[in-house]
Amino acid sequence: MGRAAAGNARRSRRGSAAAAVPAGRSRRERAEKACGSRGGERPRAAGSFDLGAQKERWAAFQERHRLSCEEAARLLLDAYEHRGLVRHTGGCHCGAVRFEVWASADLHVFNCNCSICTKKQNRHFIVPASRFKLLKGADNLTTYTFNTHRAQHTFCRTCGVQSFYTPRSNPDGYGIAPHCLDDGTVHSIVTEDINGKEWEKAMKEHKTIRDMSKP
Repeated sequence: MGRAAAGNARRSRRGSAAAAVPAGRSRRERAEKACGSRGGERPRAAGSFDLGAQKERWAAFQERHRLSCEEAARLLLDAYEHRGLVRHTGGCHCGAVRFEVWASADLHVFNCNCSICTKKQNRHFIVPASRFKLLKGADNLTTYTFNTHRAQHTFCRTCGVQSFYTPRSNPDGYGIAPHCLDDGTVHSIVTEDINGKEWEKAMKEHKTIRDMSKP
């Protein structure tokens, strides 16, 4: 979601909340309404939770940062599930494809010399699927495969840029092109050459690459 769209969405949520909450209603009541609990009762609806003594803090946090309950919960989950990682964003050249990925600020990038990686300069770092999210452009992606057809070389059908793909070495994860990330979140890049011309031998000898897509 772009900044303008996100801003409109937040304004829309704030407007709806203002219309639904009578003047003078306490911060605690607003938190209970947003998160599905009422008057100290245990929540019954699926997905709701009891904030207990943290209702005031939760409401203050939401109000300070202009967040919905879902947005605040996502921040909390990200902080614990992706501890020590950085949220990178990126995409293709034309902007039709956008994604986010949680990874270290210090990237370990592979430089493969196989036939296709050489022709398109496919340098990439690997992350588990759970740390990658396609934000937009699913209908603008197309895929090229060859030989074993295990690697899924996805690219934008408009500008032709491959900003991420599914590597043969890690079919349960994603290979992300560091040069397709937005500026400001990468601290350093270390590049490791991979002998993709002898793929089976290289994968057998490499001690860590297959584990890079494990959650």
